Amino acid sequence: MRRIIKGAIKYIFDKNYRYLFNCSKGKYDYLSDEEYLKRYYRAYYQKEFDLNNLLTFGDKLQFIKLNYRSESMTQMVDKFEVRKHVAKLIGEEYLIPLLGVWDSPEEIDFNNLPSAFVLKCNHNSGTGMVICRDKRNINIKEVIRGLNAGLKEDYYLKNREWPYKNVKRRIICEAFMKDGNRDELADYKFYCFNGIPCYCQVIQDRSTHETVDFFDMNWVHQDFTGFGKKYDYSKAGIVCPKTFNDMKRFAKILSEDFPFVRVDFYEINGKLYFGELTFFPNGGFGNFYPYEWNKKIGDLILL
Repeated sequence: MRRIIKGAIKYIFDKNYRYLFNCSKGKYDYLSDEEYLKRYYRAYYQKEFDLNNLLTFGDKLQFIKLNYRSESMTQMVDKFEVRKHVAKLIGEEYLIPLLGVWDSPEEIDFNNLPSAFVLKCNHNSGTGMVICRDKRNINIKEVIRGLNAGLKEDYYLKNREWPYKNVKRRIICEAFMKDGNRDELADYKFYCFNGIPCYCQVIQDRSTHETVDFFDMNWVHQDFTGFGKKYDYSKAGIVCPKTFNDMKRFAKILSEDFPFVRVDFYEINGKLYFGELTFFPNGGFGNFYPYEWNKKIGDLILL
């Protein structure tokens, strides 16, 4: 209750918070992409968005949203269709096994699914996703309800990420992957600029105490974190993955056609798997910390 009261007070007195909250509820869906992003930028960063003075990583991501619209980006963000692209360029063996694809959750025959699996929508991030470790413990009606909510979500409108606008919405089921005795997989996310991977972001322990570390392409730890909020570094040393050289090589292949894209991988029991392609980390809004890294990394995007 205290949290609700605190949020209500902030909504009344903080116009920037109020605008961002109303955006999340779809109140400004009618705005053009440019007007929406300018107003969102002003509320988020508390400064004006100057298209003639693009300095930071976040600035340039907003510019790309408005001005760089390759049709291929729609396939790249589609979690189902991108599999064809990845299989063609680097090989089908690097894809997490696909167990099924459906237009609606009511079509899913849960009896035919294994005891562990992952269900998610192909066009969004998180809404409706189910990570099932034991099928006996899930409520199928709730799973169907969540997936239908995910299918209804227009992910493009949230941060005006154009590539998601025309994705045909589906549900996919992938194999549940486990790396030894670890409860969660580590994410290896390569920040690539015009086909050149420059930094690898390692995210660990998402459900407990999420940590974010960056490494250069020689696996030297970097003194910044982000993109989004200020994360803690991992307290334990992060060992370079065995497949790091292959990750770098594949990141280069998959990012060649774009001014910026993040290429994600997993290493599971010593084997490399593709994760996803992301053009706008954190919806394009956030910061690196310390702050000077926003310009340093922004300088790598050549518009």
